Amino acid sequence: MGTSAIKYFPLIYFLLNTFLCAAQKDTLKTANPETEFYTKAIKLIDSAKYKDAETELKKALKLKKDYWEAMNKMAFIKIKQDNFKGAEKDLEAANKIAPNNYETLKYKGFVYFLTDRLKECKTSFDSAFAIMEDDKLEDAELCYYRARLMLKGKSYKTALDMAALACEYKPKYIEAMVLKGEIRFAQKEYNYAIKELGEAIKNMAADKPDYQAFKLRAKARFEVKDFKNAVSDWNAYIDGNPGEEDALISRAAAKINSNDNTSAIADLDEAIKINKKNAVSYCYRGVAKGGNKNYTEAIKDLDYAIKLKFDYPAAYVNRAAIKFASKDKRGACEDLQKADGLGDEMAYKLIEQYCK
Repeated sequence: MGTSAIKYFPLIYFLLNTFLCAAQKDTLKTANPETEFYTKAIKLIDSAKYKDAETELKKALKLKKDYWEAMNKMAFIKIKQDNFKGAEKDLEAANKIAPNNYETLKYKGFVYFLTDRLKECKTSFDSAFAIMEDDKLEDAELCYYRARLMLKGKSYKTALDMAALACEYKPKYIEAMVLKGEIRFAQKEYNYAIKELGEAIKNMAADKPDYQAFKLRAKARFEVKDFKNAVSDWNAYIDGNPGEEDALISRAAAKINSNDNTSAIADLDEAIKINKKNAVSYCYRGVAKGGNKNYTEAIKDLDYAIKLKFDYPAAYVNRAAIKFASKDKRGACEDLQKADGLGDEMAYKLIEQYCK
């Protein structure tokens, strides 16, 4: 009897201990189930699975009505879904429970920015940024959106500093790198813009290109008369955004300046199919046809551009150039006089040079 008890007691003790441990684990596991739902939601948000995350947050809020952190994350999901009214409602609820907490202020700023309420946006972002500095946080996203707000307000230097801080906190933050290029472009620092955008393009994932970077660099390269590389960037942009009228016109302009008139005409033909009432397309196509010495067709396009927009000084100047090439000096000078009357500076210089 005694021997049997000694023989089996350790096993019984082990099983009992295991059962108690399991019971303790279950108790711990179920002590704060709302936290588990919230944690799961955060992981789903990080994977951009917003609907699934919303389901988990609703479970958390059902268990804990004053779970303001979950309210903030619910607002974030609604911002991503462009449900700004719903987001604002969640943020107001969170703010009543935890007034002026960092995340609520930040997300409120997002809502205000995306709904163009810039004064309120500035107040929220400034308050959140002050907390960020006090708590020594490194929130690249807040810095990025604050830089975008500053760009809208044309505070270019501070916007650039804030975008740079976003990149410091989050290296290879493509959106912030592109924003730096955008700020440089707005300052007309085109070579710096090309450099910033080139760095962004170099670091972006090949399967997830930011086409806006190519578009902006194309415009900057055009400004510095690097027309061939501008065409190259427009090619990349249009590959990702086919059938965009303005992009086709802009690429055509770069091609004309690269003496690739035939290809420019093809772009403008496509742009005109999209919009038959855009005077710019006809004006540029007239210039391209003139570059190919097809003067009769060039004049037709420029005539039609002026018919669509009678106060279009560039069309008169370009038609004057075609008329000069066609030996119609009188008609050319008449067009230059009309352009001069519309305030075109080039027209006055050409009149002084060719029509006196």
